Amino acid sequence: MTPPPKERLRALTAEEHAALRRVSRASSERADRVRRATALLAVAAGASFAGAARRAGFRSGTAVANLVARFNRRGLAALSIAPGRGPKATYDAAARAQIVATAQRPPDRRSDATATWSLSTLQRTLRCEALPQLGATTVRRVLRAAGSSYQRTRTWCPTGTALRKRKAGAVRVVDPETELKRG
Repeated sequence: MTPPPKERLRALTAEEHAALRRVSRASSERADRVRRATALLAVAAGASFAGAARRAGFRSGTAVANLVARFNRRGLAALSIAPGRGPKATYDAAARAQIVATAQRPPDRRSDATATWSLSTLQRTLRCEALPQLGATTVRRVLRAAGSSYQRTRTWCPTGTALRKRKAGAVRVVDPETELKRG
């Protein structure tokens, strides 16, 4: 049996009620936001915290009670994931900059033992230089966040740029619509 609620849901404004209804019915919305909106609407309709939890798919009424308390303090921002959640960044800005700089320089065939960068060769080189616990997935995520993508030529290139062969020599071509295409 759940303890009696310590804090009741405050009266919803018309805008808040409409926004909660819109979020609870949206098929394109994140599932956790839909569950929170559904629980808040159930409590606003007069359901108990346990009943709202069953309706929204929460395991206990305590989760809904905590959600109500957060909604009373923060409003619609309570639908989002609370700040501070999720894994903390392992590598600081300097380490990420070193990963990007290493990927942008051409590999030395003798010391790096490769002619082109792959995730595993980048990982091996960076582990030898300064980041002994670095994984290939972290390398890929850092390079993607920096705007690079893995090309079919097995090299990491800044997205939206390409080297084209011309009569006068190699020319770097930049696509002006890169940001629009990336979304």
